[in-house]
Amino acid sequence: MHNDRPILLVEDNPDDEALTLRAFSKTGVKNPVVVARDGVEAIDTLFGTEENPASRRPALVLLDLKLPRIDGLEVLRRIRADENTTLTPVVILTTSNEPRDIQQAYQLGANGYVRKRIDYQAFVESVDVIIKYWLGLNEPAERSL
Repeated sequence: MHNDRPILLVEDNPDDEALTLRAFSKTGVKNPVVVARDGVEAIDTLFGTEENPASRRPALVLLDLKLPRIDGLEVLRRIRADENTTLTPVVILTTSNEPRDIQQAYQLGANGYVRKRIDYQAFVESVDVIIKYWLGLNEPAERSL
């Protein structure tokens, strides 16, 4: 269930970041994890800057919606608009259960929408299911055939 492509975690809350990284460790994630702490950092990580070229395309993006500078929905919009990332799996991992957020996320091309669980064990189980599905069971699309 491992490939060497990174997981991009886009999360601005340090506690949620630590919780997610701990959940990755508990579930045996072997992929490298890159953390972006706001929407601009996520965009820069995915597409690069003059100073820092883009890193390898992630195997999976876990994207929070409520981010500083550029929100998660705009990050998702940009991911889907670029031919290099349009097929990258993006799962929204957020505390929002607003029907409008859920609807917009799917309309913009999110592959999944998962609410962060308050209970730690339930959160670890959610992360485990996400990882097992997207990095284990799912057959990823190739960018060009």
